[in-house]
Amino acid sequence: MIELRQVTITYPDAVRPALSGVNLRVPEGELCLVVGTTGSGKSTLLRAINGLVPHFSGGRLEGVVSVGGRSTAEFPPRELADVVGFVGQDPDATFVTDVVEDELAYVLENLAVPPVAMRRRVEEVLDLLDLAPLRHRPIATLSGGQRQRVAIGAVLAAAPRVLVLDEPTSSLDPAAAEEVLSAIARLVHDIGMTVLVAEHRLERVVHLADRVVWLPGDGRLVHGEPAEVLHRVPTVPPVVALGRLAGWSPLPLSVRDARRAASQLRERLASYAPAPNVLPGRSAAPRIQALGVRAGYGPTEVLHGVSLSVEPHEVVAIMGRNGAGKSTFLRLLAGLQSPRKGTVRVDGIDPVAATAATLVRHVGFVPQDAAVLLAASSVADELAAVDREAGTAAGTARGVLDGLVAGIGDEHHPNDLSEGQRLALALAVVLTPAPPVVLLDEPTRGLDYDGKRHLVTALRQLARDGHAVVLATHDVELVAELADRVVVLADGEVIADGPTSEVVRHSRVFAPQVARIMDPEPFLTVAEVARALELVP
Repeated sequence: MIELRQVTITYPDAVRPALSGVNLRVPEGELCLVVGTTGSGKSTLLRAINGLVPHFSGGRLEGVVSVGGRSTAEFPPRELADVVGFVGQDPDATFVTDVVEDELAYVLENLAVPPVAMRRRVEEVLDLLDLAPLRHRPIATLSGGQRQRVAIGAVLAAAPRVLVLDEPTSSLDPAAAEEVLSAIARLVHDIGMTVLVAEHRLERVVHLADRVVWLPGDGRLVHGEPAEVLHRVPTVPPVVALGRLAGWSPLPLSVRDARRAASQLRERLASYAPAPNVLPGRSAAPRIQALGVRAGYGPTEVLHGVSLSVEPHEVVAIMGRNGAGKSTFLRLLAGLQSPRKGTVRVDGIDPVAATAATLVRHVGFVPQDAAVLLAASSVADELAAVDREAGTAAGTARGVLDGLVAGIGDEHHPNDLSEGQRLALALAVVLTPAPPVVLLDEPTRGLDYDGKRHLVTALRQLARDGHAVVLATHDVELVAELADRVVVLADGEVIADGPTSEVVRHSRVFAPQVARIMDPEPFLTVAEVARALELVP
């Protein structure tokens, strides 16, 4: 179904090819998971399969990329729409119409499909992805998981034989991600579609994969059975990392398989629970103080009397399903929105009343769309501007960036970076001045495991130095590694607030993989298990 023969792709002015001498064959009806660090060539590989590379993205393509018997060098993307469908990292950027049913029909209108056949195909997609109840809904009113399914449905309407997905769950809460991945699994198993998925949150999808393709970052490609390939990959999801630590063979890919293998490990560590989180004592001057906050948009109220206090040295994770009010709450703290009722104080100031010059000295905010923080025409200019404005030594911002994602060239325009690289650059912009309060909205979207590890290190250091860190995230593994405290929002209200181990460990939605595997023993991370094993006689 998909075949790459001696494929080399080189972008203009690149020091080396993005892909070099790559060979790959993916048969029909297979779910293939593409993994690799940020900038390793995953997006290039996916875009080569539907012809966006080189027809849209440029670069020189050598070798043969064939999909369904058609060479992507000879057929532009519009002439491959009935063979391969592509859904990028931001589904909202692909929507053309306002209503679900109209969006599904749009691609068929462009393909000049007769009305009778168009109606039949739209109905089939509505049923296949469980979108029929939403057919007349405005897309703007849908949840993140629903919008992702609509984006997938829009390309499925053309009846392609191959579906290519780039980070399909990066901005989704665990329940919405499961909803999307269940739909993808149905496409593979019920109708035999070939699916390629690039995903950084491997813990969500690796157990569904028939094959793993690993891009080490040097232009090469390694592929094979998931457990076989993951033995070689440096950074892996917690379920695999725990299997490596415990010496299980074969490596487990799902919580179910790991839990079956972990019975002796749980017994062995029953008396070696990790030390509980000790939250800092309440100070006279908390970094963040929100009291009885109500906020919304137009006639819709999103937050209903939320109160929250965050101390120096504290890392607080705000969790909840898409639409629960997490981003709205961060916007209030960042001074981008006024509360309808209640008061907000950040580092002692009213963020709405403060001038921009005053606000940036007190609070740093990285929104979900990190690109809005980037204004320069090159990475070098962006980093130099940060050092000047923050009063830090030249090269400080570059050091912060390299600590998150290495290898981003000075000459690149920020808009030409991958999603993860652009996020890392925005994080460097905000973290370089080390403001007393740091607010992050989905900070690991597009970040690989290495980037996430470096981010955890940087934020922990800020907390040790007395800063307050608040992050809104769906990344339960990040929360387990980093957060002192978890606040859960539901329908604009706080329904849980306490130490991380108490809030997430027994949650059916927010528990990390290690907690599910080791329950009832109170472990959240592989590192905690490793430390406990060192104490076992």
